[in-house]
Amino acid sequence: MKVIVCGAGQVGFNIARYLASENADVTVIDISPDLVQRISDSLDVSGLVGFASHPEVLKQAGAADADMVIAVTYADEVNMVACQICHSLFEVPTKIARVRHQSYLDPVWSDLFSHDNLPIDVIISPEIEVARAISRRLSVPGAFDAISLADGRISLIGVHVLEDTPIINTPLRQLTELFPDLNISIVGIERDGKGMVAHGDSELQPGDDAYFVCDSEHLTRALLTFGHDERQARRVVILGGGNIGLNLAQIMEQEQPEVQLRLVEMDKQRAELVAQTLKRSVVIHGDALDLEILGECNIGSTETVIAVTNDDEVNILASLLAKRHGCMRAVTLINSTSYGQLVGPLGIDTVVSPRGITVSTILQHVRRGRIRAVYSLSEDLGEIIEAEAMETSRLVGKPLRDAKLPAGVVVGAILRDEEVMVPRGDTVIRAGDLVTIFAASNAVKKVEKLFAVKLEFF
Repeated sequence: MKVIVCGAGQVGFNIARYLASENADVTVIDISPDLVQRISDSLDVSGLVGFASHPEVLKQAGAADADMVIAVTYADEVNMVACQICHSLFEVPTKIARVRHQSYLDPVWSDLFSHDNLPIDVIISPEIEVARAISRRLSVPGAFDAISLADGRISLIGVHVLEDTPIINTPLRQLTELFPDLNISIVGIERDGKGMVAHGDSELQPGDDAYFVCDSEHLTRALLTFGHDERQARRVVILGGGNIGLNLAQIMEQEQPEVQLRLVEMDKQRAELVAQTLKRSVVIHGDALDLEILGECNIGSTETVIAVTNDDEVNILASLLAKRHGCMRAVTLINSTSYGQLVGPLGIDTVVSPRGITVSTILQHVRRGRIRAVYSLSEDLGEIIEAEAMETSRLVGKPLRDAKLPAGVVVGAILRDEEVMVPRGDTVIRAGDLVTIFAASNAVKKVEKLFAVKLEFF
C-alpha cells in the first residue's frame, strides 16, 4: 500500500503515523522543511519538501505507482489541484481532500467534485464534521463523547466518572451480576491523562473518563448506571458564528426544533450573515467574554454553552464564565493539545478536538475490505475498530476466553443477525459477525492478527 500525504501539519502527521504503523509505504509532502524534518525523524515515512500541487513534486513522491493520495494542506486549492493532477497525470485510484471553505461545499455546486470535473473521491470538511460531532454529543446528555456504530445499532459513549457514580470501586466483572439484562461493556478508562484497557478486575474511580459500548436501545439505562440522568438541553448558547458555529446551528435547527438557540458573534458583518442564514435562532453581536452579552443570552438559565470561536483561550475562558454564572454544561472547542490536561480540573465538561475528529473521519475512508470503520478516541487512548469476522479468523468458533486476545485488545460488542450481543467469556464469534473491537494505541497493529487475512485497505 503506497500512500502520499500532502501536508505535514497535525492532521497529516497523525494520518502518516497511523498508516506507517500498518506498514504502508508513506511519503509526506510539505513546503516547510522543519515540518518535513520533524515527520521524517519521528515516523518511518519519507519526507519531501515542495508544493504538493506541482506535478514534478508528486512524481518525485511516487505518484505514478501510488494507491492513494490524502491532501490535507492548509490551502483548499492546493488539496484540490493535487488530487486533480494525481488523477489526470498519474491515475491514482483513491483521492481524499480536506476542503474548508464552505463556498466549495454549497449544494448548488455539488457537481464540482464529480469524475468529469474535479475527481475527488472523498471530501472532508473539518467544520462540518466537528459540528456533527458536537450535535451527536448533545443528543446524549451526560456524555462527553458519542459515536454511532453498526448503522446505529451500537453506541460508543464516553462519560465522566463522578463521586456519586453507583459502580465506582466495583470490579467490572460484577456488572454482569448487578445488571444481567443490560447490554453494556466498558472497554477503556482514562485516568490522570493515561489510557488503559478495561478488564474484569478494573475498578472505576472518581475523576476517571470511561468509554463503554452498549446496545443503542439500552443507552438511557446504561447512562443511569454511571449516575448520568441529565435531560437533553432545551436552552443552548453557541459562542462563535464561524463555519463550525453556523453549521452546528443549522443542524440543530433542522434536527432539534424544540431547542431555544442563541448565537454570539463578535464580527458585525459575520453576525449579520449568520442572522440572515438561520431561521429560528437569535443572533447577538458581541464579545463572548463580555458579561453583559452573556447576561443578554440569559446564560444563568442556559443548560449548555458551546464555545467554538477561533481562539482556544476565548473558548476556555468563556466556558468558565458561563458555568460560573449558572450554565449547567460547557462544550469547548480546543485546537492546541497543550490545554488538554488542564481543562478537566477547571470544570469544562466536554472538549472537542477538530484535529482528532478530522483524522478519525479520514481513517474511516482509508480502511476497506474486512475493516468497516476506524474511530480514534481521545489523545493516545486507542481506537474503536469495526470488522467482519471471517471463517478463517482465529476468533471464530471458540469461546473468547480461549481466543488468547493480544494485550491491549478487547471485544466490545457483536452484531449478529440484527441482534446486539455484549460478549462474555463463553461467547463464541461466528463467521459473518460484525465485531466491535477496542485497541489501545500500542496494540492497533495486533488487531490484524485476530483475522486470518491481512487487514485490507481495498
